[in-house]
Amino acid sequence: MAKTVKKKSARVPRRKVCKLCLDRVEQIDYKDERRLMRAITDRGKIVPRRISGNCTPHQAQVTRAVKRARILAMIPFVADSYR
Repeated sequence: MAKTVKKKSARVPRRKVCKLCLDRVEQIDYKDERRLMRAITDRGKIVPRRISGNCTPHQAQVTRAVKRARILAMIPFVADSYR
């Protein structure tokens, strides 16, 4: 009796697409609080490009807008409490 060996299939990750390019966003505004809150974690860190799937120009605009909004106290620098 011959044993059959199952091969593990290599899972190919799906390429992430820039949501801002799909929405045809030209400029990211620091006053667009809803969009900026999706670009930061619950701890207040900016989500990196490899996680968010943003293209390089849009990620640079998001980063700049988040930093401007933080200075103007529109979004927090850090989370309210750490546990």
